[in-house]
Amino acid sequence: MIIPASSNVALATRDLKHLWHPCTQMHDHESVPMVPIVRGDGAWLIDADGRRYLDGISSWWTNLFGHANPRIAAALAEQARTLEHVIFAGFTHQPAIELAEELVRITPPGLDRVFYADNGSAAIEVALKMSFHYWLNQGHGEKTRFIALTGSYHGETLGALSVSDVALYRKTYAPLLLTPFLAPSPDAYEGEPGESPEQIATRRLGEMRVLLERHAHETCAVIVEPLVQCAGGMRMYHPSYLTGLRALCDEFAVHFIADEIAVGFGRTGTLFACEQANVTPDFMCLSKGLTGGFLPLSAVLTTTGIYEAFYAEYNAGKAFLHSHSYTGNPLACRVALETLAIFRDEPVLERNRQLAKHLATRLEPLRDHPHVADVRQTGMIAAIELVADKVSRRPFPAVERRGLQVYLHGLQHGALLRPLGNVVYFMPPYVVTEQELDQLVDTAIAGIEQAVGSTSLP
Repeated sequence: MIIPASSNVALATRDLKHLWHPCTQMHDHESVPMVPIVRGDGAWLIDADGRRYLDGISSWWTNLFGHANPRIAAALAEQARTLEHVIFAGFTHQPAIELAEELVRITPPGLDRVFYADNGSAAIEVALKMSFHYWLNQGHGEKTRFIALTGSYHGETLGALSVSDVALYRKTYAPLLLTPFLAPSPDAYEGEPGESPEQIATRRLGEMRVLLERHAHETCAVIVEPLVQCAGGMRMYHPSYLTGLRALCDEFAVHFIADEIAVGFGRTGTLFACEQANVTPDFMCLSKGLTGGFLPLSAVLTTTGIYEAFYAEYNAGKAFLHSHSYTGNPLACRVALETLAIFRDEPVLERNRQLAKHLATRLEPLRDHPHVADVRQTGMIAAIELVADKVSRRPFPAVERRGLQVYLHGLQHGALLRPLGNVVYFMPPYVVTEQELDQLVDTAIAGIEQAVGSTSLP
């Protein structure tokens, strides 16, 4: 039989001959299909054989307004005909300037300086280095440590991985990493029986205070993912924790780094998660949805006070000498501007609230499922915690890979669902319809039933 050169089988075969994919044990692809995507259309992805997949995870949480969004695509094409790239040291350009102005306008007050990088992990690296360097410039070279939350994830470059606490990613590289102080997460799922999310947050703030009392003198910053610890299992917590953390960081003279890479740009119900606590961090890291899923770009926003600690005569040696070849790339900045313009021109957050309400209604019956320990939601992020035993919350053994079975079921039924271990989650593009959400939920429920009813891979 002759296999068409543009078919799924042909493209997958060529792929597996040379490519090494991220976050993947490549051996899995001896049984797990490699899916060649040739086109995107709104909330849908289309493979080489014409099959359609509803993108329930926004292609790793990046896509906001649909694949091949015509408005963003037109802006990209126009910019490509004008200026594709220019060195950003000593040179500038209008898209970078306008984007910085817009980011300063829409982020919490006081974040007046913008430093560009090219991905989320790089943004975290910038914030960590900038925090340390600030204290060094201020004569506090003893501050060399960071505080992170248990279950946190901030990226996979060495600095970002150093302040992460997901063993799957960190364990192998531990000998190469900085060692942070770990504060207990305010994760509502891990609370005591009868304890409200706000009470959990208050208790965890007390434990953070103890840590700061002991270590603030050697600590540069506390870094958190506001409201949702995404890669750590979509663990969610009360906004009051952020309010209290801001006060503690002020009291103990350490920086507050908000990693809004995954939760920014409307995911949690507000444009930025920090808004729900009415706080301004010292550093806010942004990426993913910043460009609507079109191009890699990240930004670190910080205060004038921090900027001024680096502003000196050259011979003082205080400059922040960090760079990327594609810093401030005009193409990426232009599509980011168009993405933010959609927020201005359309009632995005209002529509998201309606979609989130519909999703919550559809997921509510799963609370009674014998293998579901928790159904949680923050805005357009929802998660289902699968367990072997509901009463004790005993998890399924990781080696059984129940989540993989949900993923495979999704592919077979036209949905991209990629659980985090035994946590099935939804983070769809904002252009998804209620009917498409119904399809996602129905597919996930059927996949869950299949996964919890068996003990081995199909």
